[in-house]
Amino acid sequence: MSKVEMLGQAPLASDRLARPLSPATRAGDFVFVSGQVPTDESGQVIVGGIEAQTRQVFLRLEQALALAGCTLADVAKVSVWLNDARDFGSFNRVYMECFGAHRPARSTVEARLMIDAKVEMDVTAYKPR
Repeated sequence: MSKVEMLGQAPLASDRLARPLSPATRAGDFVFVSGQVPTDESGQVIVGGIEAQTRQVFLRLEQALALAGCTLADVAKVSVWLNDARDFGSFNRVYMECFGAHRPARSTVEARLMIDAKVEMDVTAYKPR
């Protein structure tokens, strides 16, 4: 029988209300990280352009992955939403810096985000127990 394990506390947004999601879940050997946006610990979107916001999203991803004992090296798939396709080149520079030689599968789309941010990412990691 399969069991999905909820990891971490529901994140707070700038209105101080908890959001109805888990930062990450584990289902067997797979870890699914919810979409991460460039917010600080108080739920405020950080000031800065696409590069600063992308670095913050990676920090948030690393924090969520750590809940399952994972790192970026365990990531198999990445989904990316950019608010502006013109940021694609700058985003890719930071993305390559953060992942290094590791090249997970990826999808990237331009979309209006639910908050006033430039980027959102979610990941799926694989880490056998």
